[in-house]
Amino acid sequence: MYPGAIERHERLCGSRAPVPAQEVTVLRALLVGLFAFVLVTQAAAAAMQEKSVTAPRKAKQERRVLTLDERLEQKLATARKYRGTVAFFKTHRSLLSADEHRLDARTALMRAERRLAELSRTIRSLRSAIREREAHRRAAASPKAAICDVFGQYCREAVAVAWCESRLTTTAQNGQYLGLFQMGSSERRLFGHGPTAMAQAEAAHAYFVGSGRDWSPWSCKPGYAM
Repeated sequence: MYPGAIERHERLCGSRAPVPAQEVTVLRALLVGLFAFVLVTQAAAAAMQEKSVTAPRKAKQERRVLTLDERLEQKLATARKYRGTVAFFKTHRSLLSADEHRLDARTALMRAERRLAELSRTIRSLRSAIREREAHRRAAASPKAAICDVFGQYCREAVAVAWCESRLTTTAQNGQYLGLFQMGSSERRLFGHGPTAMAQAEAAHAYFVGSGRDWSPWSCKPGYAM
């Protein structure tokens, strides 16, 4: 563009006026409001998803009862979304007092806090039920299952030792020596004992680890035939 043309263009168009501060404030408020709307919508969608998953289905063949673990995971995911909504409004308190957002923002915050409190109670209850279930499972475990659960990579060796010592019998006794691994009275005082296979396996594992993981305290060794 020639110099004369540039001058004519500047006279006609002039320089760009700065954006008024009021417009910036309004734009910021709109963006924040949009973000709040997205969070609230997300939490509402989570609630609807929760209801759709837990609602009974008409077709009997499609019905499936969620396990405790699945229910816990579902509630935790929903709680995270509501917790995000609450955190957003806590850090953007202007939405709670601004005329154009106050009613919707306060309603959304109260609903999110109420659902979060309900979900927290449900989560505590589910976790308690899972702990109780796990305790029952461990108490009812067979000797071999309990030994493998506790000894992990040493499962085969531990089962072989227990078979040699007690024929995998929790009530086996030979003088002062009791249980699956025939632990003596002093060892039982140090590492524990109990009537279940799990309790005896845990005590034996603690003894095994404390002695260097070499089976030296037992006369039976992993190489003995079962």
